[in-house]
Amino acid sequence: MAELSAFWDRLADKYAAQPIADEDAYRTKLARTQEHLTPEMEIFEFGCGTGGTAIAHAPHVRSVRAIDFSTRMLDMARQRAAEAGVDNVTFEQGDITSIAVEPGRYDMVLGLSILHLLKDRQAVIARVYEMLKPGGRFVSSTACLGDSMKWFGYVAPLGRALGLLPMLNVMTPDQLRADMIRTGFVIEHDWRPNPKSALFLIARKPD
Repeated sequence: MAELSAFWDRLADKYAAQPIADEDAYRTKLARTQEHLTPEMEIFEFGCGTGGTAIAHAPHVRSVRAIDFSTRMLDMARQRAAEAGVDNVTFEQGDITSIAVEPGRYDMVLGLSILHLLKDRQAVIARVYEMLKPGGRFVSSTACLGDSMKWFGYVAPLGRALGLLPMLNVMTPDQLRADMIRTGFVIEHDWRPNPKSALFLIARKPD
């Protein structure tokens, strides 16, 4: 994890300074997610970055546990939470594939702008399924470049070898949907603002 932390630490300040690419779509995703939130819920977010989404959802739930690879981004997230007066979010460095979580622990898991940056998305989806309570939901937003930018899958390994790009898992929307269904999830909400946008899914673990 040290290599990943170092890579994202280098990008943290640039990442934090970038405006949200599609503010309307982001607000729609927040609203769709919050339709499923209740005050007694405990949620988990992996790949939380500088904490914006965790902080936005925190007032609607009991607690949020948020993890990321980057210590620099986590420092920014803690500062943002303090400035917002949000005290029911914890930020910690961690990897979803190895962090200690008891099965059936959470009501919702968030994985936003992260599945395409992980080597084995199927293993991560399976871990999320295990972490959720029956009836719990997995909310994800994923760049699916396999239909519009398939060629990027050939370029990305070179960029990664040069330290210019992160791990990039090129997939199609149908491949991601199939991964969710194969794991056991039922897809309740499936939205893509346009053919080049991230695929936003809300998937439920059956009761």
